[in-house]
Amino acid sequence: MLHNVYGPNCDFSPGKSQVIPSLIFKSLTQPSEKPSIVWGSGTLLREFLHVDDLGQAVVFALENWDPSAMNAPLDNSGVPLNFLNVGSGKDISIKDFSKKIAQYSGFDGKIAWDSTKPDGTPKKQLDCKRLNNLGWNAQINLDEGLKETISNYMANIKHT
Repeated sequence: MLHNVYGPNCDFSPGKSQVIPSLIFKSLTQPSEKPSIVWGSGTLLREFLHVDDLGQAVVFALENWDPSAMNAPLDNSGVPLNFLNVGSGKDISIKDFSKKIAQYSGFDGKIAWDSTKPDGTPKKQLDCKRLNNLGWNAQINLDEGLKETISNYMANIKHT
């Protein structure tokens, strides 16, 4: 299951989209005089991965990783792994993340936190050291990726 993967052509459907497209949609469609409501406290830490980095990681793993090789990454019990975590290795609070999206989308209204909604797991960050040790690292930083995703949305989606 992939989570917090984003980039051009995300599903921006209200009520169905994940955190990035949902916040981008709100920032671009919410009138500035009305607050943009975000669930929870904003203190959660999340890791995000650009879809192009995910694609590169898959190709890299196919070309450079053989789970049956003598030098294949092992789990903590010394058993060869049949899967590798893929992530950016960096996390950010939802509050700081929401501010970035507002800034890059031009939303100058208030962001309000709905603490009646659940926060969820305090921190979700993958341990990607095994894939990193094979030579792969994410290349697209969050700021670049968000700007590209917002530009793609603005160029391809008509606001109602």
